[in-house]
Amino acid sequence: MIIIPARIGSSRFPNKVLADIGGVPMVIRTAMAVQNIDSVVIATDAQEVIEIAKEHGIDAVMTSDRHKSGTDRIYEAAQILKLHEDDIVINVQGDEPFIESDVVQAVYDMTLKNRDNEKVLMNSCYKRITNSEADDPNIVKVVTDTEGIALYFSRAKIPYPRDHHFDSYKGHLGIYGFTVKSLSRFCALSSAPLEEIEKLEQLRALYHGYEVAMAEVETESFGIDTQEDLEKAIRHHRL
Repeated sequence: MIIIPARIGSSRFPNKVLADIGGVPMVIRTAMAVQNIDSVVIATDAQEVIEIAKEHGIDAVMTSDRHKSGTDRIYEAAQILKLHEDDIVINVQGDEPFIESDVVQAVYDMTLKNRDNEKVLMNSCYKRITNSEADDPNIVKVVTDTEGIALYFSRAKIPYPRDHHFDSYKGHLGIYGFTVKSLSRFCALSSAPLEEIEKLEQLRALYHGYEVAMAEVETESFGIDTQEDLEKAIRHHRL
């Protein structure tokens, strides 16, 4: 099951998930991009999104408007949908209209591989980015160990190249794979100080001693966090 959280009240970019890209709302375009992998459901806090999803033949469920994170929202959706604890749930952000199905499939496959690994609470992915791209705080950076397990995520440039030029940063993509069981465990954890500081929910897992498994992927996709990103997306769609 792929669940796309779609909150209307974004503080940085209100109504972002409904932004028009080539005549299709962003969240609908995202759903269409991944619907060949597994069943897709949009989890939202707005009746407007429910109605627009219905118009485009996409399933959607209404969730609370009090959730602090997209992961908390998809857990409520999993409960509404009565998913089994061993079912795989992939959280795809609603602002990824150009996400390639191969990228989501890689996270799905890793989640399936780690389904019985109690240490791995989340599965995700990253792409290689340049030194200049790593300067952007909207692009989250991740460092990993030799087994591809995340050591830390940050909006800051990590690792910091103290003595020489470095041009092989890892840019995290906001796609997460869980089982319903691990999703429940994650949402039961208390919010972590590092999570609050960086505004990155994946730090909750690391803070509480769990692992986040990472897959390296190749992608031309990009998340849409600002009006400038939206303008870039509209240009990209026209190509």
